[in-house]
Parts: sequence; C-alpha cells; structure tokens
Amino acid sequence: MIEAVNVSKSFGDHLVLDSVSARFETGKCNLIIGQSGSGKTVLMKCLVGLFEIDLGKVMYDERVFSRMSFDEMKVIRQELGMLFQGGALFDSMTVEDNIIFPLSMFTEQTPSEKRDRANFCLSRVKLENVNKLMPAELSGGMKKRVAIARAIAMNPKYLFCDEPNSGLDPHTANVIDNLISEITQEYNMTTVINTHDMNSVIEIGDKIAFIHKGKLWWQGDKDTVLTSDNPELNEFVFATELTRKLKQK
Repeated sequence: MIEAVNVSKSFGDHLVLDSVSARFETGKCNLIIGQSGSGKTVLMKCLVGLFEIDLGKVMYDERVFSRMSFDEMKVIRQELGMLFQGGALFDSMTVEDNIIFPLSMFTEQTPSEKRDRANFCLSRVKLENVNKLMPAELSGGMKKRVAIARAIAMNPKYLFCDEPNSGLDPHTANVIDNLISEITQEYNMTTVINTHDMNSVIEIGDKIAFIHKGKLWWQGDKDTVLTSDNPELNEFVFATELTRKLKQK
C-alpha cells in the first residue's frame, strides 16, 4: 500500500498540490484522474520521488519514503516498476536488451538468467520471438507490451503507469488495460495509473482519486464514478467520455 498524507507541492508561488491525502491499495488498480493542469501528474511524480514534497509525507507500506536519505530511497526504488507514457523504450536497443536493462542495473544475475527473465516477461505479455527486434519495428501496442515486460522484470511490489493508453486505438487500449489488471492481481502489486481514458476508469478502476485544482476532490470506484453527485467530477467524466466517442466517429 502507498499513502499520500497531506501532501502539498508548490513551484514558486504556484500551489499545485494542496494537502492531498490518498491511499493506493495493494492488489488493485488505483487510478488518478483529473483535467490537464489539475495536479495529477505532479502527484504521481511526488509519489515516486521525482519531486520533493513541501509538506506532508509519502509512505510505502508504513515506510516514510519522503523523509528517507537518497540511499534509503534507492532500496524502495528497486521495488518500483514504471510504465512511461509512450513506452519510453531505448531506440538503440533490441527488445530483449530493453527488458534486461534494469536487471543489469540492479541485480547480479548472469547473462543466462537475465535472458530467461526477459523471455518469461515477454511470454507474460503475450509476445514471443520478438527478442531481437528493434522498437522501430514494433506497433504502438507491441511497444506498450514490451514496456510492461520491462516494468515487471524486477518483479516489483509497486507499479506506476503514466497514461498507458496514450496514442492507442480502443481495441489495443483494452488489451493493455486488461493486461495491467491481470498482472496487478497475479503479482499482488500496488498499481497506480495516471489516465484520461474513461474506458480505463470504467473497466479497471478498483479505486479512483479525482484531483481538481490541486485538491483531492472525490474518491470512489468504477461502480460509483458514473453515479456521483459531485458536479466537478460529473463535468470531467461526461466531457471526457463525449470527446472519446467523437474521436471514434
């Protein structure tokens, strides 16, 4: 479990996060939603330590991550998997080398052990015989699946996904959603997803945090997000859903 407790973050005189408290539960897909500029991306970056928070604390299973030294943070960072927007694969590396990269950075595994782990991760995301391909030879959906394979290579306890469906067609987006949900449950990870995709919210939103103007404005799940009486949430949900449907026409 990951907790943000009264987290505030400013850039200069601009307050971006205003005393945000949220709990991200183990074995569930925890979604952060909100309009552009609402603070949701900043919140995710605070959770992983890319931004230092001004007030409050971030906790990983009762370990106060935000108050640790750099060396102490490294221990927890080795327990994190990251799926970046666009996949962020290394263009000059093969698929296999992309997946092996974190293993080479953080483990003492032999080359054979690393290849075995890469093959296992590729099979888990339903990709086989692509080891020697370059990212430029892959479709958008395949790149995302390779990025997921790299994210789980270290068998993480915590998985962060930044707009995992960005740039994907609806069918491929559903495949990625289902894969993330399956892996979350299978490995009992704490998965945090930053998304604009209402289909993701409705399909896999076990827990949902709606950020509005830097504050936690609403919390719920996929069963209650469409029936809320929160006007700002309703405006966001239905405007986002309308935009999605118009793009599909």
